[in-house]
Amino acid sequence: MLSKAELARRAGLSAMTIDRIEDGENCRMDTKRKIILALGLKLEEKDKVFGAEERRP
Repeated sequence: MLSKAELARRAGLSAMTIDRIEDGENCRMDTKRKIILALGLKLEEKDKVFGAEERRP
């Protein structure tokens, strides 16, 4: 388990950004990528962090 501050540090983001994402606000794809990699996951495992997103036709 990582603290919010440690996750933010590893991802190169602010703790406030992590707070916003946890509150359900949208974020850029690059921000998601940074978080996934900071957690030691592969990009293909994004659903473990962000859930399955609906795709528009």
